[in-house]
Amino acid sequence: MAVPRLSAPECRVLGSLIEKELTTPQQYPLTLNALTLACNQTTNRDPVADYDDAGVEAAVTSLKERGLARFVHPSHGRSALRFRHAADEALGLEVPQRALVGVLLLRGPQTPGELRSRTERMAAFDDVHAAETVLEELASRVEPLVVRLERLPGQKESRYAHLLGDAAAPAAPAPAATVAGAEPLVSGDGPGRTGEGVASVPAPAGDAAVRDELSRLRAEVDGLRRDLDALRRELGA
Repeated sequence: MAVPRLSAPECRVLGSLIEKELTTPQQYPLTLNALTLACNQTTNRDPVADYDDAGVEAAVTSLKERGLARFVHPSHGRSALRFRHAADEALGLEVPQRALVGVLLLRGPQTPGELRSRTERMAAFDDVHAAETVLEELASRVEPLVVRLERLPGQKESRYAHLLGDAAAPAAPAPAATVAGAEPLVSGDGPGRTGEGVASVPAPAGDAAVRDELSRLRAEVDGLRRDLDALRRELGA
């Protein structure tokens, strides 16, 4: 499938599902409550967000429509609907690739060294070079999933970013959708919440250059995709 362009809430939900699949398989797939808690963790998340159940439900429903998530209906003594990702099927990601993409979705652009350290519980990379090799594989696909950013002044290592969607702070989630015929979930207001279901989190000041670079690279990738589609039509593919 073509690389999707996900919203910030969709990126957070997909990244959380990937992380929990690899770190806590005994609790996976996740209930809506567990998925919301995973999205709002104060550790291993950048930026920290405050989604409510309605926003998470809307995001995972959208991911399902895109083929990136699955609903797991109650069975074997379980009473709650659960959710799992389908990134392995839809995007062809093996465990090491999923681990890297998952952490990029949850924490934004990072160096290979940071990624190797932060994926330690998900996948085993012998050294930083091994992690960088997998990142380059993801970047060299016909439909790239990650991109290597130019080093900023004062940086020793290049950082990598995912190309699945917005790398900035979480946007307001879409209105909740009904799941499997159930009534839409509505959460009351609470400390730190906005009417849209997620707190306003300012983007780090240093991310402006990253967003500009990502926008430029995405435009180049989109142009290459158009050229490839045109070539395929000419060849009758």
